[in-house]
Amino acid sequence: MSNRLFFPLIAVLALALVALAAIWPQGLGARSPGPFGHTPIQQTAKMQAAMKRQTEGSESRIREAREAVADAQTQALSPTK
Repeated sequence: MSNRLFFPLIAVLALALVALAAIWPQGLGARSPGPFGHTPIQQTAKMQAAMKRQTEGSESRIREAREAVADAQTQALSPTK
């Protein structure tokens, strides 16, 4: 392939990839600039509330499990008569 054909094709391909990267959805990270981006799903109020509920539920289950283990250990060490 001659250089006259190869380098212009590479330049066009590079420009096409840059244009595609500018408008491709950014996923769940930071918002893309300009008119292309959208608010990431984790930053919406609904998702923030759901994540908070999930964290609080998980923490309460862990706390209850620890209390149950502590109660079982206390009863094993000092059984009531």
